[in-house]
Amino acid sequence: MKRIIVIMLLMIGFHHSTQAQWVVTDPTNLAQGIVNTAQEIVQTSSTATNMINNFKETVKIYKQGKKYYDQLKSVKNLVKDARKVQQTVLMVGEISDIYVNNFQKMLQDENYTPQELTAIAFGYSKLLEESGDLVKDLKKIVNPSTLSMNDKERMDVINEVYKEVKGYRNLVNYYTQKNIGVSYLRAKKKGNTQRVLALYGTANERNW
Repeated sequence: MKRIIVIMLLMIGFHHSTQAQWVVTDPTNLAQGIVNTAQEIVQTSSTATNMINNFKETVKIYKQGKKYYDQLKSVKNLVKDARKVQQTVLMVGEISDIYVNNFQKMLQDENYTPQELTAIAFGYSKLLEESGDLVKDLKKIVNPSTLSMNDKERMDVINEVYKEVKGYRNLVNYYTQKNIGVSYLRAKKKGNTQRVLALYGTANERNW
């Protein structure tokens, strides 16, 4: 049990691995930083130019977090239970990936208005915020005040958080595809679907 607790401390960013080291940081703070800049887009982006400038700050935080998540992926020497903690944290990084990479493309898409892009950014920020909050629940189970939990209670929390974060990851994928689908349908009416396909990739067309 002690070995699992130590590795979970590592996963939440309070320790480092002997196999792979990275900057000691908190994944929930990384997620919250992206959420904060997304919310700033919602609050201050009255024009497309302002939106792009604000989004640049999101990208900066995302790149910092990506280094953390990429190094976390390389950690292999984990026991089975701790690997689920690792996968949960990584899914929060994946949600950030989906948002940042697709929203960058949406900013280049003439089929959205600035107001629609603001609404899309708001949706992403809420989904990312919810998933980040779930990772905070994982932090609680490695808090010294909760060490009285037995293995089953601890794993019940881990399994539940993993399941919920996975659900949010799938929801973000669905949300992204549906938003892109709006652009595709508008482009289809104009007889100009090639630009959308070139922007988002033809492999995604079946999801629109």
